[in-house]
Amino acid sequence: MDTLKETHFADLGERRQGKVRDVYVQPDKLILVATDRHSSFDRIIAHIPQKGAVLNLSSAFWFENTADIVPNHVLDVPDPNVTVAKRLKPLPVEAVVRGYLTGTTSTSIWTRYQAGERIFGGLTLPDGMKKNAKLPSAIFDPTTKEDAHDRTLSLKALVEEGFIEAGLLEKLRKVALALFARGQDVAARHGLLLVDTKYEFGLDADGGLVLIDEIHTPDSSRYWKLDTYEARIATGNEPDYFDKEFLRIWFREHCNPYEDATLPEAPADMVAELSRRYIAIYEQLTGRTFAVDRSIPVAQRIDKNLAKYRMA
Repeated sequence: MDTLKETHFADLGERRQGKVRDVYVQPDKLILVATDRHSSFDRIIAHIPQKGAVLNLSSAFWFENTADIVPNHVLDVPDPNVTVAKRLKPLPVEAVVRGYLTGTTSTSIWTRYQAGERIFGGLTLPDGMKKNAKLPSAIFDPTTKEDAHDRTLSLKALVEEGFIEAGLLEKLRKVALALFARGQDVAARHGLLLVDTKYEFGLDADGGLVLIDEIHTPDSSRYWKLDTYEARIATGNEPDYFDKEFLRIWFREHCNPYEDATLPEAPADMVAELSRRYIAIYEQLTGRTFAVDRSIPVAQRIDKNLAKYRMA
């Protein structure tokens, strides 16, 4: 199956490669190309067919449906894999919001809770909570955005270490929690639980807060099936994952994904299943049919659709 591992388009500006997106930089805008690279544990662990298109189209849907909460960076969506965005000053803080006590990565709330941490985003959790339990209220649990590895810091430490000014951090907290509440409401009406997510923000020329990157995608968010959650938790089972967590768990069980120089190849059946889930979650949440032109290779289609943004 045709997968988009990386791009090298001419005349679109300087190319910068992120974990998942290839970014072409122009004086006043960014061309964001969502590839099929799958990132977990701070590295690429697989390539998932159609993932890039699902991420980009999902974000487009959510940007449209949260614009009343906060402005966003979208200028155009000329291709299923592409967003043309305003060029802004990104904040060095990732706005993580959590609704449940779960996760497998080093920064996840469950990993830290197991290690004895009890205060998260100003909320103190009691001892004895079980994995995957619903939190008393949504927690704003931000991390830094750094080249080496993101760190979870208290709100006070974020300010003291100079990552963000206190007043802006409070605005960020309120906006992130409002976005999460909107996401949980829409997800619940479509049979899903929005478990946790992360947002990225930038500042415009006037210092205004703008939502950037992506929103409520299967990459940035964790989803569980709503109708089976209570019964599965009551019987000590894991929730019905509707996201990428099952692939993360497989890697944790078969290697040390943070330290091993070479990782095992992701099983083909899991790659196919994750592709199916990405498409299914897009269709379930948006009510739209996932449809992309597959008559030509994806890179060729993108190249054609970006013709008007060439700088030559």
